Amino acid sequence: MKSSPLIFPLAALCCATSLVAAARAADAPPTEWIDSATGHKIVQLSSEPWSFSFYFHQNGYSPDGDRLVFATPSGLSAVDLKTRKIEHIVDGRADQVVVSRKTPQVFYVRQGTVYATRLDTLATREIAKIPPEFRRGSGLTVNADDTLLAGSLTEANFSRSNAVPSTNSVSAEYLRPGPAYERKSSNPDSSLEARWASHVPMRLYTIDIQTGEFKTFLSSTDWLNHVQFSPTDPKLLMFCHEGPWHKVDRIWTIRNDGTGLRKIHTRTMDMEIAGHEFFSADGKTIWYDLQTPKGREFWLAGLNLETGEKVRYPVPRDEWSVHYNTSRDGKLFCGDGGGPRSVAAPGNGQWLYLFTPEGGKLKAEKLVDLSKHDYDLEPNATFTPDGKWIVFRSNMHGPSHVYAVEIAKSLTTASQ
Repeated sequence: MKSSPLIFPLAALCCATSLVAAARAADAPPTEWIDSATGHKIVQLSSEPWSFSFYFHQNGYSPDGDRLVFATPSGLSAVDLKTRKIEHIVDGRADQVVVSRKTPQVFYVRQGTVYATRLDTLATREIAKIPPEFRRGSGLTVNADDTLLAGSLTEANFSRSNAVPSTNSVSAEYLRPGPAYERKSSNPDSSLEARWASHVPMRLYTIDIQTGEFKTFLSSTDWLNHVQFSPTDPKLLMFCHEGPWHKVDRIWTIRNDGTGLRKIHTRTMDMEIAGHEFFSADGKTIWYDLQTPKGREFWLAGLNLETGEKVRYPVPRDEWSVHYNTSRDGKLFCGDGGGPRSVAAPGNGQWLYLFTPEGGKLKAEKLVDLSKHDYDLEPNATFTPDGKWIVFRSNMHGPSHVYAVEIAKSLTTASQ
């Protein structure tokens, strides 16, 4: 019997296909590995390329601490932090996203309408429409008892002939998944200055989550940005006057009825800067990056809102970070390092750091080598609620993904 002439070519084709597939698999970036420079375990939490975790002060964790919500090119997804199973929860672009700390729901804006989607049932409801006399600002933030949302908006009737579009970091950094996030400017400082100098009229606002009632309570021609509700006081908000940091009094708090306006940090010298502010988990302290002056001396500074006590931890230049964050028990801090064009350059390290307060200083440990990360996308590190991992976003392997690094070293690397 003659053998079929197709047998050998077909076998060869199958073999060649297998070899190509194997080669591609070998070239594919790892989804779980031990960082050879630090000995810490890293896992990839997202599966869709160009996925993003949220800005460093925007809560993405479910109230039980088991799930993390993040943005993808197709909408919003949630990953189970124990099983790493991913569930798609919102279709289509969702802006200004924040997850409630009290109930399993995520709030977001889409085409001028505010929505809430349950993480358990995926039921979605419309909360309110932004009035037409306002345009996009920044937010969104939810208060501690799930009664109010808040943020900032620009007034639509303002003549924008001489105004510069907002470079709001929240929307620019994670609300546009995909390669489009790399909207690089030849001189980002100049656009920041121009937007600040344009004095666009803005307002802070609240929305009643149950009734949808919309209220404004602070009008300003200063650039109002980074609005954050206290994690424990449902009536206290923090916001910043955005712009060139050495020209603005940046950090402020206010009650949601417009009373109690309070400046958190007062400049003590020319070119002193303070910013990237965030609440401690217990709501008692506001932490922020402090430089005295800009680019010279670096500090992680804090103000106790109840006592007025000030804390300053010195930070060496090579350990300075674009953003800091703290664990829920307040015992640890983390930082996401800085790129080669950072305010701490030259000499700033491209690492994700763990900081442990000891004797008035911060003991630093390197967790993740970010030397291949492009800092046009800021890592924005956050502690998981159980304090065992730090979540961050990175483009170290090309498209951005959401990752987590384990704080404790594995037994294998610890014994070496």
